Amino acid sequence: MSWDWDVIIKYYPKLLDGALLTLELVLISGFIGVALAVPTALARVSPNRLISTLPFCFIYFFRGTPLLIQIFLIYYGASQFEAIRESSLWPILKEPYWCAIIAFSLNTAAYSAELFRGAIQAIPRGELEAADAFGMSWFKKTRRIVLPRAFGIALPGYGNEVVLMLKSSALASTITLLDLTGMARTIQARTYTPVELFTAAGVIYLVMAALVIGLFRMMESYFNRYQYYKPPIDPLGVEKQ
Repeated sequence: MSWDWDVIIKYYPKLLDGALLTLELVLISGFIGVALAVPTALARVSPNRLISTLPFCFIYFFRGTPLLIQIFLIYYGASQFEAIRESSLWPILKEPYWCAIIAFSLNTAAYSAELFRGAIQAIPRGELEAADAFGMSWFKKTRRIVLPRAFGIALPGYGNEVVLMLKSSALASTITLLDLTGMARTIQARTYTPVELFTAAGVIYLVMAALVIGLFRMMESYFNRYQYYKPPIDPLGVEKQ
């Protein structure tokens, strides 16, 4: 089999354009997802069943159904309701870009909320009791103790979630968006060189995933730096606190 390098060189700028759209989808939906995941996780760990039931149903639905079905329900399903077509939401819901953002945001919010829920429940009980002993209110304790500690604990798992979201973003091509996968499919339909184009797209995905992994490694080192701190030792061999 001959390898057509000319096709890769000619269309690589187009693939990079698709990669930029992929990164844009991941970044925007990631920020929205975290913004939704934090209050959802806090409500999920509430001892009040009335408060925790709704986030449980939200997480169960979006974790239990395929992302592709969620995209189709938002993009194709919303147009089936006349009330939506005549509402102020229609200019947003008729655009594939925003439908993809909504689907990705809700999906990653559900997975991230479950990560944060586990992280919140993994916080040592003594730290929470110490905050109570200082007389901190629930809001102050959550802001100063719970969320920073939970974020550090959940960071490794959340890094994996971002990488999975990066790969899942390829599903945006199913609703006509020319992300990296969609651009590769479009060019392949013209040139009939699937091996070259999808290999090039795969290499770009690998580079983006490596950058995401490296970024989260640096964030883990920063937020969990206290775990690696060793008190200095005096000449007598006793650790100084």
